[in-house]
Amino acid sequence: MQEEQVDIKTPEYVSLQFQAAGLGSRAAAFLIDQLLLAIINFAVIIGLVLFMDLQSSYIYFFEESPISSGAIAITVIVLFVINWGYFFAYEFFSGGKTLGKSIIGIRVIQDNGQSITLLSSFIRNLLRIIDMLPFYYIVGMLMIFFHGKHKRLGDLTAGTVVVHERKKKSKRKTGIEKVIASRGLSRNSVTFEEGSLKPLQAKEWKLLKTYTQRFTGVEQNQRLVLTKQVAEIILPKIGMEIERQTEEELENILLVIYLNMKDEWEFEL
Repeated sequence: MQEEQVDIKTPEYVSLQFQAAGLGSRAAAFLIDQLLLAIINFAVIIGLVLFMDLQSSYIYFFEESPISSGAIAITVIVLFVINWGYFFAYEFFSGGKTLGKSIIGIRVIQDNGQSITLLSSFIRNLLRIIDMLPFYYIVGMLMIFFHGKHKRLGDLTAGTVVVHERKKKSKRKTGIEKVIASRGLSRNSVTFEEGSLKPLQAKEWKLLKTYTQRFTGVEQNQRLVLTKQVAEIILPKIGMEIERQTEEELENILLVIYLNMKDEWEFEL
């Protein structure tokens, strides 16, 4: 199933966009976590066996050992705490990530875009008991597959969503960033009417992104043709005229529009 875009409005009225993590990436992260837990569980069980073997030298062959029975009970409790507490504690203290999620590049956030809280982490992981029913997380997988934001029951109850992390950007400036800096452009270099950029959506963003990627790689004449073609598509949608603008002005307007859309639309998986 195609992964869905998640639009989030923060309490500060900042628009954030993420890509919801689908069943495939979440399953891959879960398998990595289960592998780690299997190693831990194996170590705990080996410890129990060694402990029982040590105790067996002090009891008769057919005599029941209360110490061994107690050790088994403690081990069962320890294994439960490890297997459930791993997700609960790891997600809370690591900003919504477990080892598997970190490797795959996904994390849990709240529906308002903020980091997961202790309570939301507790709730979403407590409801794993239901999501894992009847076996092998069938309920959870069905929920993730069919829900618009790929949420399982735990996410719905806790108000959380699993999203792809945005990759850290390189500190080195790209070609278009150097051009923008050399022209002294910023998001406020061109004054747009309030709400005029709202008609620009994903299609226009992809067009602008392609335009900026080709901006420094073509000759000036080709860039002029490219600029006019893009401007004829973009500017009428925001109520701006093309005829009254020079070539450089058109370029600057498109670059400023790119800057305004970048924070909202640019996310890398």
